[in-house]
Formats: sequence, C-alpha cells, structure tokens
Amino acid sequence: MGKTKLYPIPTKDPVSGGELIVTELANEDSGVTVRGRFEIPRYSRLEPDHQQFLETFLRCRGMLNSVEKELGISYPTVRGKLDALLEALELSPVKEEKVEKEKPRKDKSLDKKRKILEQLERGEITAEEAKAKIKGVEA
Repeated sequence: MGKTKLYPIPTKDPVSGGELIVTELANEDSGVTVRGRFEIPRYSRLEPDHQQFLETFLRCRGMLNSVEKELGISYPTVRGKLDALLEALELSPVKEEKVEKEKPRKDKSLDKKRKILEQLERGEITAEEAKAKIKGVEA
C-alpha cells in the first residue's frame, strides 16, 4: 500500500452510533476496486483494550499464568478480562463433559493434584504449599 498512513476501520457511525459496513475495497498498486456490502470482521469491532488482551493471550499461547505475568495483573483479573472478551465476541466458553461413572482411585489422586495446581495457578497457595499438598496426596 505504499507509504500512505492507514487508520483503523471505524465500526460505529459517528452520527447515529449505528453499525457500519464496508462498501469498497481498493488496491492502490493495481488500481483494482471492489464494491459491495461487506461485514466488518468481529475481531475488528473489538474495543482497543479487548484487542490488546487478545493479542497478549495469543502471544502467551493461551496460558493464563503467562498472561498474568505479561500484563502484571492477578489471575482473577485475567479470567475476568477473558470472560469480558468472550462476551464481546458473543462466544460462550466450552463446557467440559462430566463423566457419569465412578473414576478409579488413580484418577481421584490425579484430580486432587490438578485442583492443587489450579489453586497454585490462581495464586491461592504458594509453590511450597502446593509441593507439600501433592506429597500428601502421593503418600
């Protein structure tokens, strides 16, 4: 596109506040222009703070503890921002299916360890406390 400065696509009509559509796309190098009625992609309609959080989330490969460190915010705040982003995108989180039959004992100890690690990830316990709790589960 050469040296012309590009601006973000406005998503709201500045007069009425209504939704906008794209009606023309152009390539300055070839001179091609495409006209029609095109929807603005949902990710382009996000508020700047949601866009920034999404970029950080993707750079951290979805690891919430990494997002927490990168943004310097608490785990609950990261979860809140993720929930707000999902809501802004009109998406609902995937629910894990619950297994109806009883799990073997080995699975129960894995569940306990997983819960301990989740507590650690949320910052509810320290690494030393998690280590001690896991040793207690293994005994």
